[in-house]
Amino acid sequence: MIDVMMFLLVFFVLISINVLPALGLKVTPPTSAHPDKVVERTRVTIGIDRAGDTYIDGKPISLAELPERLRGLASEDRPLAVVISGDEGAGLQSLVSVLDALKSAKVASASIVTRPQ
Repeated sequence: MIDVMMFLLVFFVLISINVLPALGLKVTPPTSAHPDKVVERTRVTIGIDRAGDTYIDGKPISLAELPERLRGLASEDRPLAVVISGDEGAGLQSLVSVLDALKSAKVASASIVTRPQ
């Protein structure tokens, strides 16, 4: 009985190794005179809690340090994709201060996380 179970296990492992990659669709894209380059972005999440404290990717950071930290994360080939996630009880001034820090770091755009009503 154990031999049969081992045979089935080996059979399913070998099938999954050989069959699953073959399910991918292999295509040759058409050519274009002016193709757009796909830009990889570095994603950063800025959090604002109810007390107005600021976090970058879950780690506390002061508003004074935020622009320099964002400049360090950005590069020419990988621009920043900033997501602002704030508590609904956070003050508007906290959000405006984070947006000022983004402008100071020359971040072009940011998204704000919301939830449906």
